[in-house]
Amino acid sequence: MKAVVLVGGEGTRLRPLTLSRPKQMLPIVGVPMIERVLTHLGRHGIDEAVLSLGYLPDAFMGAYPSGIVSGVQVVYAVEPEPRDTAGAIRFAADYAGIEETFVVVNGDVLTDLDLTRLIAFHRERGAQGTISLHPVPDPSSFGVVPTREDGSVVEFVEKPSRDEAPTNQINAGTYVLEPSVLERIPKGRRVSIERETFPHLAKDGRLFALSDDSYWLDTGTPAAYMQAHRDYLAGRRGSSEPVSGSRRVEGNVWISGSASLEGDVNGDCWLGEGASVAEGATVESSVVGPRSRVEAGAVVKNSILLEDVRVAPNASVDDSILGSGSTVGERCDVRGLSIVGAGVVLPSGTVTDGERIPG
Repeated sequence: MKAVVLVGGEGTRLRPLTLSRPKQMLPIVGVPMIERVLTHLGRHGIDEAVLSLGYLPDAFMGAYPSGIVSGVQVVYAVEPEPRDTAGAIRFAADYAGIEETFVVVNGDVLTDLDLTRLIAFHRERGAQGTISLHPVPDPSSFGVVPTREDGSVVEFVEKPSRDEAPTNQINAGTYVLEPSVLERIPKGRRVSIERETFPHLAKDGRLFALSDDSYWLDTGTPAAYMQAHRDYLAGRRGSSEPVSGSRRVEGNVWISGSASLEGDVNGDCWLGEGASVAEGATVESSVVGPRSRVEAGAVVKNSILLEDVRVAPNASVDDSILGSGSTVGERCDVRGLSIVGAGVVLPSGTVTDGERIPG
């Protein structure tokens, strides 16, 4: 079975991390997000995925030149210009020659959805389109989908106010579609599946939805991106081993390969290949990416360090994200969900609180 994976967005909410690479190529505990997504699809019988690309497409093609990602054959469909969700789906499906029932997923959503069950439900209902739903406490930032008893969609309400939302069941970003839906999407222009295609399907009684309360996370914000790491490390998502080949050294501290741990490391942590925590340093509930160094006297808490990061002696990093190749100088204080971009060097003594510092 084939899937279209939407990965064309610019990831503006995660800037400056996404200035140099697409958000789906950002790691979640050392593994690119796109690999996490495709691993899940492969477990449910997806053997070919069309990546609908727009922003920095070479990042994907360069990383996976063989066209195999997590055991799934991938096809690269690069949009000539942004076409919104439905337009991107039609472009990718046409490019790959999809002529049978297929799946669509958002490439920045991590989920343990029972996709096999969703596909079976779609076929049982004879639907043209089926949406996976997920319950949330506040649906005002999402598309809300009230349904009838048989699962048919009453209407598709995009981002209602909290008080006016007819249900807390939101569009979870995974769809099963028939090829006939593609004919409903005009070619060559921007078309929103949420605002245009789905409402028309619902009006014709051909759109169904099924709720699933398993793990689900939209990783598009800095806070959610950090939450994704915590969920893997705590075993709330995926296997008990956050990265294949990692080994547990104490408590819930995991290290890969030649990582060096001499300092005090506690809480849910992962050290990537070649990473090091020096004697006298403290790391708590954090990810220290491959070849990153936390030097003597430095303290890193509740933070994500990507690849090749240096945290200099006596610096402090709390509740923040450090981009690839960045350096936090001696006695720096980085806190409050600050994001330091790739290659940035913070001079000694710099204080950042909730700032975004581009490379």
